[in-house]
Amino acid sequence: MKTTLEIPDPIFRRAKSVAAERGIPLREFVTRAVQEKLDAEHAPANKPWMAGFGKLKHLRKEIDGLEHARAAA
Repeated sequence: MKTTLEIPDPIFRRAKSVAAERGIPLREFVTRAVQEKLDAEHAPANKPWMAGFGKLKHLRKEIDGLEHARAAA
């Protein structure tokens, strides 16, 4: 698919230079960059805080009891 993108000149020149250094067309460089960005946003490795997400769920009843006791005091 063809599309038109507006890329600031400094970024365009840098991307074109890096693509040339790697010996690949700018089109391929941009495609890879977009793919890497999309993959990185969904990779749990980029969100280390997610490893512990929900691990304290078993304490929910205890927390509710403490909050209730504090409100009653």
